[in-house]
Amino acid sequence: MSKHKITWKSPALGGREITFVRYGVMGQPLLLFPTAGGDAEEPERFHLIDAIGQFLADLRLKVYTIDSIAGQAWVKECDSLEQAAAVQNRFDTCIYREVVPAIRRDCGDDKVTVMTAGASIGAFNALTVTCRHPDVFSHAICMSGTYDMARFLKGRVTQDYQDSSPLHFVPLLPEGPHLLQLRKRLILLAHGTGDYEDPDQSWKVERVLGPKRVPNRVEAWSKEWRHDWVTWRKMLPQFLGELLPPPQK
Repeated sequence: MSKHKITWKSPALGGREITFVRYGVMGQPLLLFPTAGGDAEEPERFHLIDAIGQFLADLRLKVYTIDSIAGQAWVKECDSLEQAAAVQNRFDTCIYREVVPAIRRDCGDDKVTVMTAGASIGAFNALTVTCRHPDVFSHAICMSGTYDMARFLKGRVTQDYQDSSPLHFVPLLPEGPHLLQLRKRLILLAHGTGDYEDPDQSWKVERVLGPKRVPNRVEAWSKEWRHDWVTWRKMLPQFLGELLPPPQK
């Protein structure tokens, strides 16, 4: 499997060094977010890249991963809701102004749309970038997501938090180009019903996307599927198989 790793100091993150990894050589680009405070190579260590390896081998998919800087803020580094939300917004700027251009340069196409996916807090990041930037992101595969970030930290609900939380900003989107573009995208919200899963998180998102007529699908798996990598190693290839075009013969 082809793998390429680079690092740079992100201007959006105040010069903080981030790692960016690409797997594969050709195909639809997918930005895959790690869980919680995971680093860019976490999906590889937990065999999620192996689980979708056939799509890479068939030249149907190129996968890009990046350190979960915002996830680290929510679960490790920040003491308040307002602090973590501010980091989340800087991370979003990094994704849009630094990561997306890097993906497009690597693909040789400055207009290519990008699929995105993630589990747990990675699902929150996948949902957020798609809702904030439907000009770039075409699909979000959100697995076992946590979307109500106030469950992690206490503090004031600032403008940063409003801007970073789809549960809060999507209901406020006015009719116009942004919402029209978002209605051309697809949000897939999947969860198990086993240990440590919180199915209501998916339904909270559905209840804000639905009234805005944003295409979405909630898929609940049985109780044998818990909040764990074994679930996501099954989910992600299944959904990619639905969304990607068939391999060329």
